[in-house]
Amino acid sequence: MNDDDINVLALVKGKDRYIFLFDDAHRAETLRTLGRFASNAELSFSWYDAAVLSQKVRQTEPAAKQFQRTSLPQQTDE
Repeated sequence: MNDDDINVLALVKGKDRYIFLFDDAHRAETLRTLGRFASNAELSFSWYDAAVLSQKVRQTEPAAKQFQRTSLPQQTDE
């Protein structure tokens, strides 16, 4: 994924429309926003909605970051 790419998540609940735009640098902020929306009793946005969209946010994470491994020094026969 290019650094300039924008991810889009949308949720339609009856007459309400929730649209989230975020780039890779703001992934954590987006997850916090989902939680804030879910905790707001004035919105139709539920904790279930937050959980489902949070999973989608995590799925958009670049593959290189998802499968990052720690490299350990190799043992040698010395």
